[in-house]
Amino acid sequence: MEFAVDLHIHTALSPCGDEDMTPNNIVNMALLKGLDLIAVTDHNCCANLQAVMDAGKNKGLMVIPGIEVQSKEEVHLICLFKKIEQAQEFGALIYESLPEILNNEDLFGRQLILDASDKIIGKVDKLLLSSCNYSVNEIFQLVRKYDGICIPAHVDRTSYSIISNLGFIPADLEVKIIEISKKTTVESLLSKMPFLKKYKLLTSSDAHYLWDISEREVFIDMEYISSSQLFKALHGE
Repeated sequence: MEFAVDLHIHTALSPCGDEDMTPNNIVNMALLKGLDLIAVTDHNCCANLQAVMDAGKNKGLMVIPGIEVQSKEEVHLICLFKKIEQAQEFGALIYESLPEILNNEDLFGRQLILDASDKIIGKVDKLLLSSCNYSVNEIFQLVRKYDGICIPAHVDRTSYSIISNLGFIPADLEVKIIEISKKTTVESLLSKMPFLKKYKLLTSSDAHYLWDISEREVFIDMEYISSSQLFKALHGE
C-alpha cells in the first residue's frame, strides 16, 4: 500500500523557520494536504521533536523523529530514527559539538522551543545554522550506531549538498537513498547527473513555511504505517 510522505520538515526551532511552524500547525497542515506520515528535521537540534510527535499522535498522524545535520564539510544530511530516544541521544552529541556562536535573532529569527499545545517554553541561543564538528563519515557511523538512516539532503543544490561540497558520494558510506528538492525533477536531475541512477531518489519539501509542506506527491510503499515499515522501505528491503 502506498502512503504519502514528507520526510524533511522544519519547526520554528530552525533558523529562518517561520514562527507559524508550530507542532499543531505542522500536523494540521500535513493532514489538510493529505499526508499520511511526516518527519521533523530541524537544524542540528531535536528540542521540538517530542511536541510535534505528541501533536501528531493526538491527531492520528505518524511523525518520525529526525534531525538535519550540517557536517564539518557543510554538507546537509537528513538523519531519521525509529525512536525519539535515539534521535535525542544523537542530537545531543551534534548540538554539543556546535561552536559557541550565539544566534542573531535580527538576522535569523528566534529559535523557539514549543510544547504540544504550541506554547513557547524556551528558545535555543546557540546558532543552529553552524557546522557541527563531525565529518560526513562520522555522522553516518553515528546514525548507524543509533539504528537510524542517513540521507544526503537536496543533492541537486549548489550549496550544502554532498555533491556540491565533496564532489561525489563516497562509496564507503554505502548510501542507498538520496534526497532531491522540489525545485527539480527526477528526469531533469538524472539527465545532468546520470551517475545518480543507482540510488533511490526521494523528493521532500524542506519546508520552513506551512505552505511549503508537500501535497500528496511522494509515496512510499509500506504494509502499514510505522517507523519500522518506513525504514524497511527506505533500506529497499
